Amino acid sequence: MKLQQDKSNLTYKDNNLNIIISVTLTSVMGVMAINPALPAIGEAFKVPNEQIGLVMASFLIPIAIGTPIFGVLADRIGRKKILIPSLLLFALGGILSAFARDFRSLLEWRFLQGVGAASLESLSLTVIADVYSGKMLTAAMAFNASMIGLSATVYPLVGGGLAQLSWQYPFFLSVFALPIALLVLTQLKLPKTQSQRSVDEFKLKAYLRSTWKSINNRSVLALLFAVLSLFILEFGSCFICIPLLAANNLGASGAVIGIILASMEITLALFASQLGWFAQKFSEVTLIKISFVVCAVSLLIAPLMSNVWQLFIPVLIFGAGLGIALPSIQTVFARLAPEDNRAGFMAMNVTLQSLGRALGPALVGIAFGFVGIQGALYASAIFALVTFIVLNSFLVRTTQKPEFVGKSEHYIG
Repeated sequence: MKLQQDKSNLTYKDNNLNIIISVTLTSVMGVMAINPALPAIGEAFKVPNEQIGLVMASFLIPIAIGTPIFGVLADRIGRKKILIPSLLLFALGGILSAFARDFRSLLEWRFLQGVGAASLESLSLTVIADVYSGKMLTAAMAFNASMIGLSATVYPLVGGGLAQLSWQYPFFLSVFALPIALLVLTQLKLPKTQSQRSVDEFKLKAYLRSTWKSINNRSVLALLFAVLSLFILEFGSCFICIPLLAANNLGASGAVIGIILASMEITLALFASQLGWFAQKFSEVTLIKISFVVCAVSLLIAPLMSNVWQLFIPVLIFGAGLGIALPSIQTVFARLAPEDNRAGFMAMNVTLQSLGRALGPALVGIAFGFVGIQGALYASAIFALVTFIVLNSFLVRTTQKPEFVGKSEHYIG
Protein backbone atom coordinates (compact mmCIF):
# COMPACT_ATOMS: atom_id res chain seq x y z
CA MET A 1 0.00 0.00 0.00
CA LYS A 2 1.07 3.56 -0.66
CA LEU A 3 0.53 6.72 1.26
CA GLN A 4 -2.49 8.71 0.14
CA GLN A 5 -1.62 11.02 -2.72
CA ASP A 6 -3.68 13.91 -4.09
CA LYS A 7 -2.78 14.48 -7.73
CA SER A 8 -3.89 18.08 -7.44
CA ASN A 9 -1.00 18.81 -5.08
CA LEU A 10 2.42 19.54 -6.50
CA THR A 11 4.91 16.86 -5.53
CA TYR A 12 7.51 19.30 -4.25
CA LYS A 13 5.07 20.49 -1.55
CA ASP A 14 4.95 17.00 -0.07
CA ASN A 15 6.73 16.93 3.31
CA ASN A 16 7.68 13.27 2.90
CA LEU A 17 9.36 13.91 -0.42
CA ASN A 18 11.26 16.94 0.89
CA ILE A 19 12.72 14.82 3.68
CA ILE A 20 13.68 12.10 1.20
CA ILE A 21 15.33 14.67 -1.09
CA SER A 22 17.29 15.98 1.91
CA VAL A 23 18.69 12.48 2.42
CA THR A 24 19.63 12.29 -1.27
CA LEU A 25 21.39 15.66 -1.13
CA THR A 26 23.33 14.49 1.93
CA SER A 27 24.67 11.51 0.00
CA VAL A 28 25.77 13.76 -2.89
CA MET A 29 27.47 16.20 -0.49
CA GLY A 30 30.18 13.71 0.47
CA VAL A 31 31.67 13.87 -3.04
CA MET A 32 30.64 17.12 -4.70
CA ALA A 33 31.39 19.45 -1.78
CA ILE A 34 34.78 17.85 -1.03
CA ASN A 35 36.22 17.57 -4.55
CA PRO A 36 37.14 21.29 -4.78
CA ALA A 37 38.98 21.04 -1.45
CA LEU A 38 41.38 18.32 -2.62
CA PRO A 39 44.19 20.70 -3.65
CA ALA A 40 43.96 22.50 -0.30
CA ILE A 41 44.00 19.16 1.54
CA GLY A 42 47.08 18.06 -0.40
CA GLU A 43 48.84 21.29 0.46
CA ALA A 44 47.89 21.14 4.14
CA PHE A 45 49.17 17.59 4.62
CA LYS A 46 52.03 17.80 2.07
CA VAL A 47 50.51 14.92 0.09
CA PRO A 48 51.74 14.26 -3.49
CA ASN A 49 49.21 14.57 -6.28
CA GLU A 50 49.16 10.85 -6.96
CA GLN A 51 47.89 10.15 -3.41
CA ILE A 52 45.30 12.89 -2.99
CA GLY A 53 42.68 10.77 -4.78
CA LEU A 54 42.66 8.50 -1.72
CA VAL A 55 40.48 11.10 0.01
CA MET A 56 37.69 10.21 -2.40
CA ALA A 57 38.55 6.50 -2.69
CA SER A 58 38.37 6.02 1.08
CA PHE A 59 34.87 7.48 1.00
CA LEU A 60 33.59 5.61 -2.08
CA ILE A 61 34.92 2.11 -1.26
CA PRO A 62 32.63 1.55 1.76
CA ILE A 63 29.70 2.84 -0.30
CA ALA A 64 30.34 0.26 -3.03
CA ILE A 65 30.67 -2.53 -0.46
CA GLY A 66 28.04 -1.39 2.02
CA THR A 67 25.13 -0.43 -0.24
CA PRO A 68 23.83 -3.99 -0.87
CA ILE A 69 24.45 -4.97 2.77
CA PHE A 70 22.42 -2.04 4.09
CA GLY A 71 19.74 -2.81 1.51
CA VAL A 72 19.29 -6.28 3.01
CA LEU A 73 19.25 -4.86 6.54
CA ALA A 74 16.69 -2.21 5.59
CA ASP A 75 14.37 -4.94 4.29
CA ARG A 76 14.89 -6.87 7.50
CA ILE A 77 14.62 -4.25 10.25
CA GLY A 78 13.10 -1.24 8.50
CA ARG A 79 14.15 1.87 6.61
CA LYS A 80 14.36 4.30 9.52
CA LYS A 81 16.48 1.96 11.64
CA ILE A 82 19.13 2.13 8.93
CA LEU A 83 18.66 5.72 7.74
CA ILE A 84 18.92 7.45 11.13
CA PRO A 85 22.19 5.79 12.31
CA SER A 86 23.60 6.27 8.79
CA LEU A 87 22.93 10.00 8.87
CA LEU A 88 24.43 10.31 12.34
CA LEU A 89 27.52 8.35 11.24
CA PHE A 90 27.84 10.52 8.13
CA ALA A 91 27.81 13.67 10.27
CA LEU A 92 30.27 12.21 12.79
CA GLY A 93 32.69 11.07 10.07
CA GLY A 94 32.59 14.48 8.41
CA ILE A 95 33.18 16.40 11.64
CA LEU A 96 36.05 14.12 12.65
CA SER A 97 37.55 14.51 9.16
CA ALA A 98 37.63 18.28 9.70
CA PHE A 99 39.70 17.77 12.86
CA ALA A 100 42.09 15.17 11.38
CA ARG A 101 45.68 15.80 12.47
CA ASP A 102 47.36 13.83 9.70
CA PHE A 103 46.52 12.37 6.29
CA ARG A 104 46.10 8.83 7.56
CA SER A 105 43.53 9.82 10.16
CA LEU A 106 41.70 11.87 7.52
CA LEU A 107 41.42 8.75 5.36
CA GLU A 108 40.15 6.74 8.32
CA TRP A 109 37.45 9.28 9.18
CA ARG A 110 36.49 9.55 5.52
CA PHE A 111 36.05 5.78 5.45
CA LEU A 112 33.76 6.09 8.48
CA GLN A 113 31.78 8.80 6.70
CA GLY A 114 31.54 6.55 3.65
CA VAL A 115 30.02 3.80 5.80
CA GLY A 116 27.41 6.34 6.88
CA ALA A 117 26.76 7.33 3.27
CA ALA A 118 26.48 3.76 1.99
CA SER A 119 22.73 3.42 2.56
CA LEU A 120 21.58 6.96 1.81
CA GLU A 121 21.13 7.05 -1.96
CA SER A 122 19.64 3.56 -2.33
CA LEU A 123 17.26 4.04 0.59
CA SER A 124 16.14 7.41 -0.77
CA LEU A 125 15.05 5.63 -3.94
CA THR A 126 13.56 2.78 -1.91
CA VAL A 127 11.47 5.08 0.26
CA ILE A 128 10.21 6.93 -2.82
CA ALA A 129 9.08 3.55 -4.18
CA ASP A 130 7.53 2.69 -0.79
CA VAL A 131 5.49 5.87 -0.65
CA TYR A 132 4.53 6.67 -4.25
CA SER A 133 3.06 4.82 -7.22
CA GLY A 134 1.80 5.53 -10.71
CA LYS A 135 2.56 8.95 -12.16
CA MET A 136 3.34 10.27 -8.68
CA LEU A 137 6.27 7.84 -8.60
CA THR A 138 7.50 9.25 -11.91
CA ALA A 139 7.16 12.82 -10.61
CA ALA A 140 8.95 12.01 -7.35
CA MET A 141 11.85 10.28 -9.13
CA ALA A 142 12.09 13.22 -11.53
CA PHE A 143 12.23 15.74 -8.69
CA ASN A 144 14.87 13.65 -6.93
CA ALA A 145 17.04 13.50 -10.08
CA SER A 146 16.61 17.22 -10.80
CA MET A 147 17.80 18.09 -7.29
CA ILE A 148 20.85 15.87 -7.78
CA GLY A 149 21.63 17.85 -10.93
CA LEU A 150 21.26 21.18 -9.15
CA SER A 151 23.33 20.04 -6.17
CA ALA A 152 26.11 18.94 -8.53
CA THR A 153 26.27 22.58 -9.61
CA VAL A 154 25.89 24.23 -6.20
CA TYR A 155 28.00 21.96 -3.98
CA PRO A 156 31.29 22.53 -5.87
CA LEU A 157 30.75 26.29 -5.64
CA VAL A 158 30.04 26.12 -1.89
CA GLY A 159 32.81 23.60 -1.21
CA GLY A 160 35.32 25.57 -3.28
CA GLY A 161 34.43 28.82 -1.53
CA LEU A 162 34.79 27.25 1.91
CA ALA A 163 38.08 25.60 0.92
CA GLN A 164 39.47 29.07 0.13
CA LEU A 165 39.12 29.81 3.85
CA SER A 166 40.34 26.43 5.11
CA TRP A 167 40.46 22.85 3.85
CA GLN A 168 38.51 21.87 6.97
CA TYR A 169 35.39 23.96 6.35
CA PRO A 170 33.76 21.85 3.58
CA PHE A 171 33.68 18.89 5.95
CA PHE A 172 31.57 20.84 8.42
CA LEU A 173 28.71 20.78 5.90
CA SER A 174 28.09 17.23 7.09
CA VAL A 175 26.58 18.63 10.30
CA PHE A 176 23.38 19.23 8.29
CA ALA A 177 22.84 15.46 8.41
CA LEU A 178 21.91 15.80 12.11
CA PRO A 179 18.66 17.78 11.68
CA ILE A 180 17.81 15.57 8.68
CA ALA A 181 18.13 12.52 10.94
CA LEU A 182 15.73 14.19 13.37
CA LEU A 183 13.25 14.83 10.54
CA VAL A 184 13.46 11.21 9.42
CA LEU A 185 12.77 10.12 13.00
CA THR A 186 9.85 12.44 13.71
CA GLN A 187 8.32 13.46 10.36
CA LEU A 188 8.96 10.81 7.70
CA LYS A 189 5.88 8.62 7.23
CA LEU A 190 6.26 5.11 5.84
CA PRO A 191 3.70 2.43 5.02
CA LYS A 192 2.82 0.42 8.11
CA THR A 193 3.13 -2.84 6.16
CA GLN A 194 6.84 -2.14 5.69
CA SER A 195 7.45 -0.83 9.19
CA GLN A 196 5.78 -3.75 10.96
CA ARG A 197 7.75 -6.56 9.38
CA SER A 198 8.85 -9.09 11.97
CA VAL A 199 12.58 -9.68 12.31
CA ASP A 200 11.88 -13.25 13.39
CA GLU A 201 10.12 -13.95 10.10
CA PHE A 202 13.17 -12.90 8.07
CA LYS A 203 15.07 -15.79 6.47
CA LEU A 204 18.27 -14.68 4.76
CA LYS A 205 18.54 -17.62 2.36
CA ALA A 206 14.94 -17.27 1.23
CA TYR A 207 15.38 -13.50 0.95
CA LEU A 208 18.48 -13.81 -1.24
CA ARG A 209 16.80 -16.46 -3.39
CA SER A 210 13.76 -14.25 -3.84
CA THR A 211 15.88 -11.20 -4.64
CA TRP A 212 17.91 -13.09 -7.23
CA LYS A 213 14.71 -14.45 -8.79
CA SER A 214 13.40 -10.87 -9.07
CA ILE A 215 16.63 -9.67 -10.69
CA ASN A 216 17.15 -12.66 -12.98
CA ASN A 217 14.82 -11.68 -15.78
CA ARG A 218 15.64 -9.93 -19.03
CA SER A 219 13.91 -6.64 -18.25
CA VAL A 220 15.72 -6.14 -14.93
CA LEU A 221 19.08 -7.24 -16.32
CA ALA A 222 18.64 -4.90 -19.29
CA LEU A 223 17.78 -2.09 -16.90
CA LEU A 224 20.88 -2.79 -14.81
CA PHE A 225 22.96 -2.67 -17.99
CA ALA A 226 21.35 0.69 -18.76
CA VAL A 227 22.34 2.00 -15.31
CA LEU A 228 25.92 0.79 -15.77
CA SER A 229 26.14 2.25 -19.28
CA LEU A 230 24.69 5.61 -18.27
CA PHE A 231 27.25 6.18 -15.52
CA ILE A 232 30.13 4.92 -17.67
CA LEU A 233 29.14 7.52 -20.26
CA GLU A 234 28.68 10.31 -17.71
CA PHE A 235 31.84 9.79 -15.66
CA GLY A 236 34.01 8.67 -18.56
CA SER A 237 32.87 10.39 -21.75
CA CYS A 238 31.48 13.56 -20.21
CA PHE A 239 33.60 14.20 -17.12
CA ILE A 240 36.90 13.03 -18.65
CA CYS A 241 36.75 13.29 -22.46
CA ILE A 242 34.90 16.61 -22.73
CA PRO A 243 37.26 18.55 -20.38
CA LEU A 244 40.32 17.09 -22.14
CA LEU A 245 38.87 17.92 -25.54
CA ALA A 246 38.09 21.46 -24.39
CA ALA A 247 41.54 22.02 -22.89
CA ASN A 248 43.82 20.21 -25.33
CA ASN A 249 42.04 20.79 -28.64
CA LEU A 250 40.11 24.02 -28.09
CA GLY A 251 42.32 25.84 -25.58
CA ALA A 252 39.67 26.24 -22.87
CA SER A 253 40.66 27.48 -19.42
CA GLY A 254 39.76 25.66 -16.22
CA ALA A 255 37.05 28.22 -15.46
CA VAL A 256 35.41 27.73 -18.87
CA ILE A 257 35.55 23.95 -18.49
CA GLY A 258 33.83 24.32 -15.11
CA ILE A 259 31.08 26.41 -16.72
CA ILE A 260 30.64 23.80 -19.48
CA LEU A 261 30.22 20.96 -16.97
CA ALA A 262 27.93 23.07 -14.79
CA SER A 263 25.72 23.76 -17.82
CA MET A 264 25.39 20.00 -18.32
CA GLU A 265 24.22 19.52 -14.72
CA ILE A 266 21.73 22.38 -14.99
CA THR A 267 20.33 20.91 -18.21
CA LEU A 268 20.08 17.53 -16.48
CA ALA A 269 18.07 19.14 -13.68
CA LEU A 270 15.84 21.02 -16.12
CA PHE A 271 14.93 17.99 -18.24
CA ALA A 272 14.53 15.73 -15.20
CA SER A 273 12.07 18.23 -13.72
CA GLN A 274 9.98 17.96 -16.90
CA LEU A 275 9.86 14.16 -16.93
CA GLY A 276 6.18 14.18 -15.95
CA TRP A 277 5.38 16.02 -19.18
CA PHE A 278 7.53 13.66 -21.26
CA ALA A 279 5.92 10.65 -19.55
CA GLN A 280 2.52 11.82 -20.75
CA LYS A 281 3.76 11.45 -24.34
CA PHE A 282 5.93 8.35 -24.02
CA SER A 283 6.37 5.45 -21.60
CA GLU A 284 9.39 5.59 -19.29
CA VAL A 285 10.86 2.58 -21.11
CA THR A 286 10.65 4.44 -24.43
CA LEU A 287 12.24 7.50 -22.83
CA ILE A 288 15.15 5.41 -21.58
CA LYS A 289 15.80 4.11 -25.09
CA ILE A 290 15.50 7.57 -26.63
CA SER A 291 17.92 9.04 -24.08
CA PHE A 292 20.76 6.76 -25.18
CA VAL A 293 20.25 7.85 -28.79
CA VAL A 294 20.37 11.47 -27.60
CA CYS A 295 23.62 10.80 -25.72
CA ALA A 296 25.10 9.06 -28.77
CA VAL A 297 24.30 12.06 -30.98
CA SER A 298 25.96 14.45 -28.52
CA LEU A 299 29.12 12.34 -28.37
CA LEU A 300 29.27 11.99 -32.15
CA ILE A 301 29.14 15.74 -32.76
CA ALA A 302 31.41 16.79 -29.87
CA PRO A 303 34.70 16.19 -31.78
CA LEU A 304 33.34 18.24 -34.71
CA MET A 305 33.11 21.46 -32.69
CA SER A 306 35.64 24.05 -33.88
CA ASN A 307 35.66 26.31 -30.79
CA VAL A 308 34.95 25.98 -27.10
CA TRP A 309 31.63 27.84 -27.22
CA GLN A 310 30.28 25.42 -29.80
CA LEU A 311 31.12 22.65 -27.34
CA PHE A 312 28.16 23.79 -25.27
CA ILE A 313 25.86 22.31 -27.93
CA PRO A 314 26.80 18.62 -27.45
CA VAL A 315 27.19 19.10 -23.69
CA LEU A 316 23.67 20.50 -23.35
CA ILE A 317 22.32 17.67 -25.52
CA PHE A 318 24.14 15.15 -23.32
CA GLY A 319 22.67 16.78 -20.20
CA ALA A 320 19.19 16.48 -21.70
CA GLY A 321 19.76 12.77 -22.32
CA LEU A 322 20.92 12.22 -18.75
CA GLY A 323 18.00 14.23 -17.37
CA ILE A 324 15.54 12.00 -19.22
CA ALA A 325 17.35 8.71 -18.60
CA LEU A 326 18.20 8.87 -14.89
CA PRO A 327 14.73 9.36 -13.36
CA SER A 328 13.12 7.13 -16.01
CA ILE A 329 15.45 4.25 -15.14
CA GLN A 330 14.86 4.75 -11.42
CA THR A 331 11.10 4.85 -11.95
CA VAL A 332 10.97 1.63 -13.95
CA PHE A 333 13.36 -0.04 -11.52
CA ALA A 334 11.14 0.98 -8.60
CA ARG A 335 8.06 -0.45 -10.33
CA LEU A 336 9.81 -3.76 -10.86
CA ALA A 337 10.96 -3.96 -7.24
CA PRO A 338 9.06 -6.52 -5.13
CA GLU A 339 7.75 -5.10 -1.86
CA ASP A 340 9.31 -7.68 0.45
CA ASN A 341 12.88 -7.11 -0.78
CA ARG A 342 12.62 -3.65 -2.29
CA ALA A 343 15.62 -2.12 -0.49
CA GLY A 344 17.95 -4.94 -1.54
CA PHE A 345 16.58 -4.74 -5.07
CA MET A 346 17.08 -0.96 -5.27
CA ALA A 347 20.57 -1.32 -3.80
CA MET A 348 21.56 -3.17 -6.97
CA ASN A 349 20.74 0.01 -8.89
CA VAL A 350 23.09 2.13 -6.76
CA THR A 351 25.80 -0.55 -6.77
CA LEU A 352 25.80 -0.52 -10.58
CA GLN A 353 25.99 3.28 -10.47
CA SER A 354 29.13 3.05 -8.33
CA LEU A 355 30.62 0.48 -10.70
CA GLY A 356 29.87 2.74 -13.66
CA ARG A 357 31.54 5.71 -11.93
CA ALA A 358 34.68 3.61 -11.47
CA LEU A 359 34.69 1.97 -14.91
CA GLY A 360 34.00 5.13 -16.92
CA PRO A 361 37.34 6.90 -16.35
CA ALA A 362 39.23 3.60 -16.59
CA LEU A 363 37.68 2.64 -19.94
CA VAL A 364 38.16 6.03 -21.58
CA GLY A 365 41.73 6.04 -20.27
CA ILE A 366 42.34 2.80 -22.17
CA ALA A 367 40.65 4.25 -25.25
CA PHE A 368 42.92 7.32 -25.14
CA GLY A 369 45.96 5.08 -25.57
CA PHE A 370 44.61 3.54 -28.78
CA VAL A 371 42.46 6.16 -30.52
CA GLY A 372 43.01 9.47 -28.72
CA ILE A 373 40.41 11.80 -27.24
CA GLN A 374 38.29 12.18 -30.37
CA GLY A 375 38.37 8.44 -30.99
CA ALA A 376 37.32 7.82 -27.39
CA LEU A 377 34.28 10.07 -27.92
CA TYR A 378 33.32 8.19 -31.09
CA ALA A 379 33.78 4.88 -29.26
CA SER A 380 31.55 6.19 -26.46
CA ALA A 381 28.87 7.11 -29.00
CA ILE A 382 29.02 3.59 -30.43
CA PHE A 383 28.71 2.20 -26.90
CA ALA A 384 25.60 4.35 -26.32
CA LEU A 385 24.06 3.01 -29.54
CA VAL A 386 24.92 -0.57 -28.53
CA THR A 387 23.14 0.08 -25.24
CA PHE A 388 20.11 1.32 -27.18
CA ILE A 389 20.10 -1.88 -29.27
CA VAL A 390 20.34 -4.05 -26.14
CA LEU A 391 17.51 -2.15 -24.47
CA ASN A 392 15.37 -2.28 -27.60
CA SER A 393 15.79 -6.04 -27.68
CA PHE A 394 15.45 -6.95 -24.02
CA LEU A 395 13.74 -4.12 -22.10
CA VAL A 396 10.02 -4.56 -22.48
CA ARG A 397 7.38 -2.04 -21.48
CA THR A 398 6.37 -2.69 -17.86
CA THR A 399 2.85 -2.70 -16.54
CA GLN A 400 2.24 0.28 -14.29
CA LYS A 401 0.95 -0.60 -10.85
CA PRO A 402 -2.37 1.03 -9.98
CA GLU A 403 -2.09 4.01 -7.72
CA PHE A 404 -3.60 3.32 -4.31
CA VAL A 405 -5.76 5.90 -2.68
CA GLY A 406 -6.25 5.07 0.95
CA LYS A 407 -6.57 6.72 4.31
CA SER A 408 -3.77 8.16 6.36
CA GLU A 409 -4.60 6.02 9.39
CA HIS A 410 -3.26 2.99 7.53
CA TYR A 411 0.26 4.45 7.82
CA ILE A 412 2.58 5.35 10.61
CA GLY A 413 5.48 7.72 11.06
